[in-house]
Amino acid sequence: MYKNKYKKIAKEVILSEINSLKKLKASIDKNFYKVIETIVNCKKGKIILSGVGKSGIIAKKISSTLSSVGTPSFFVDASSCSHGDLGQICSHDVLILISNSGESAELKNIIQHANRNKNIILIGIVSKKNSLLYKNSDLKILLPEVKEAGPGNIVPTSSTIMQLAIGDAIAISTMRQKNFGEKEFKKFHPSGSIGAKLKTVEDLMLKGKKIPFINENIRMVTALKIITKKKLGVLIVQNNSGKTNGIITDGQIRRINEKKGNLDNLKVKNVMTKNPISVDKEVLAVKALSLMNSKRITSLCVHKNKVINKTIGIIHIHNILENNIQ
Repeated sequence: MYKNKYKKIAKEVILSEINSLKKLKASIDKNFYKVIETIVNCKKGKIILSGVGKSGIIAKKISSTLSSVGTPSFFVDASSCSHGDLGQICSHDVLILISNSGESAELKNIIQHANRNKNIILIGIVSKKNSLLYKNSDLKILLPEVKEAGPGNIVPTSSTIMQLAIGDAIAISTMRQKNFGEKEFKKFHPSGSIGAKLKTVEDLMLKGKKIPFINENIRMVTALKIITKKKLGVLIVQNNSGKTNGIITDGQIRRINEKKGNLDNLKVKNVMTKNPISVDKEVLAVKALSLMNSKRITSLCVHKNKVINKTIGIIHIHNILENNIQ
């Protein structure tokens, strides 16, 4: 009985928030475009966000997201601004204030400070058109008035979901406007699951003297000794010009040895697999792993700038798995 009751409540809350997001989607207008342009064109100043209560928590999250996608920003506590922190807001800054009512007492000093300095651009994200924040903002994003989930229409739920969504929309829009892609994103996320997903082949590959190169004219009996010493189970075969033209695995050597019984008269080029699979150094490691699995191989050559026959590294499946990439 109670399970069904709570399940019903959960669905009602989620439906209420979905409806608020639908209204938000329909309300997006040219003011949103102006906000993005203002943020992107902020070169001399800083991007600052602030809010009170739940709106303040949302503002802090938006600031963090902006910073992670190429728009450095920081959060200022609205209450602390009445006790000296207004000094953090200076000329040429873009100040984004978030408030459902737009009338929170803690915001008044910040609004007055911004209005006194004509070089501070104040962006208000608010639901009340007749509010102090709306009237005094240079740029305005008017969020639709919605019914909060739960009894009494008093718990910030639907309204904060809209604030969060509009913040994400701002962050992704500025990210795309700045052509901030995976390569740049990786710089700010070196650790954790995101960092692992964004690692490239170059981050994990073996290079320099660790690459198991061998000349194509070397005899197989010597190749066997080298592959045993290198402990990678694979050799990258080069011609006399230093170009990669093949690959040989310990499995191939074992099979040839079992079949022929004598490796003395065989050269590497007689046994190697020609035209080995090679990937660009910028390829994501997770894609390299997928390629290995589909081809049922354990190593890939690595090249740069489409010069496939010039191997600059080798990546083994163990290099990928050891970094928790799956």
